Amino acid sequence: MGRGRVQLKRIENKINRQVTFSKRRSGLLKKAHEISVLCDADVGLSMERILERYERYSYAERQLKAPDLESPGSWTLEHAKLKARMEVLQTNQRHYIGEELDSLSMKELQNLEHQLDVSLKHIRTRKNQLMNESISELQKKDKALQEQNNLLAKKIKEKEKVLAQTTEWEQQNHDLNSSCFDLTQPLIFLNVSYDCKKAA
Repeated sequence: MGRGRVQLKRIENKINRQVTFSKRRSGLLKKAHEISVLCDADVGLSMERILERYERYSYAERQLKAPDLESPGSWTLEHAKLKARMEVLQTNQRHYIGEELDSLSMKELQNLEHQLDVSLKHIRTRKNQLMNESISELQKKDKALQEQNNLLAKKIKEKEKVLAQTTEWEQQNHDLNSSCFDLTQPLIFLNVSYDCKKAA
């Protein structure tokens, strides 16, 4: 039975918050990349690539417009812009771990919730895949152990059969020896009677 919808609110325990963030981050990044590719849209989670692309284009544009880019003022302005963008990126990351949600609108919260649900489904799918692989591996080991067990049982039966044959053979030899011992008396008797005839 599936769990109900998770109520989105800030996780108060710092360790639980960090664990949740670590678990969900990779799924979010993957889904953001997929949305970006499928919809040809820039998604906030892939900010590093967006910033990198922005830097390339803005650098090329600045080269065309103003050749004197080495002035300290332009670098200070660029640093301020990058710092602002990094703050936005960090804020987005905090949103994804359930922090600082007060500033988000209902639509933004719904989008965030949808992204987290999709990521959770992806995580569960991967977990189920790993569990199925583990079960399959255990079934293979069980089959190998069953085959080994059958082989050992067969060897034990063969040894028991050989032992039974040996016991039977020894019993027959013993019986034969006993009957030979009993036959010695009549043979002596015959020899004696033979001698009697010869003497007569």
